[in-house]
Amino acid sequence: MNELITTLQQSGSLVGYLAIDMVVAILLLGGIRYTMGLIGKIDTADELAKKDNFAYGMSMAGSVAAMGIALSGAITGELAGSYLVELYGMLSYGFAALILIKAGSYIHDKFALPAFNKRDLIVNRNFAVGIVDAASVIATAIVVRAAIIWVDGISVKTFIALAAAWIVSQVMLVIITRVFEWKYSKNNGISFQTALTNEHTALAIRYSGYLVSTAMSVTAASYFIEFDMDSLWIGLAQWVVISIILMVALTILTTVAKHLVLWGINRREEVEDQQNIGIAIIELSTSVSIALLLMALMS
Repeated sequence: MNELITTLQQSGSLVGYLAIDMVVAILLLGGIRYTMGLIGKIDTADELAKKDNFAYGMSMAGSVAAMGIALSGAITGELAGSYLVELYGMLSYGFAALILIKAGSYIHDKFALPAFNKRDLIVNRNFAVGIVDAASVIATAIVVRAAIIWVDGISVKTFIALAAAWIVSQVMLVIITRVFEWKYSKNNGISFQTALTNEHTALAIRYSGYLVSTAMSVTAASYFIEFDMDSLWIGLAQWVVISIILMVALTILTTVAKHLVLWGINRREEVEDQQNIGIAIIELSTSVSIALLLMALMS
């Protein structure tokens, strides 16, 4: 505590930057609920407090977490140079993150999982779809955070680069969804999206692990690319190539890790046939753990 007081005394401006960052962050986090209600044309108080809709609660929790993750990439503190620059940066990147996260949710609904109406299923308490919705926005936010850190400065060109990096992430997430869906359909004879509609919670948890770990591997790929606006498209092409390589590496490593962690257990049967949520959670944690190790190795 004494060290903290000494630090604050030595750098009084730190408190000002902290106040700016926290006020903007809390306002944007609070705005998530009202944004969701406005876009979805839903009475959020009714869903959360009167109907006790846990599926909607999970969906909103994912959006709040996603906003926090993305905003953490916008905080620069004293490096901003002035309070005004820090405020401008937090607001600019904060609203950009909000737009990209919501746009990512739309892309996921329309291109990754187009076979059902997400809003209607969540309102009808489909917890599996609520989990997937939360995971998809968190995955998008992870890459948005990486892109905010990757770009330099605040200008129109910066936000073009940010949007381009977001497009890369959405392509990767749609690809991993198609692969996941193909594998599930091959083994079970019904589509993955049908299983989600039928409230297959264990499968939703497993898929969430794939989404989040894929986003983390895309983030790890950004460590290899230096931001240069003059060669943006070359940098993004390199990001795509490295992302694919890391996604393949992630798939191989997580397969081996899951096999060892769950030795002697038929994972396909437990998760897909018996809807074993415990096994699915172990798979999710294993996927995220390997992705974290990859990120640490590449940074």
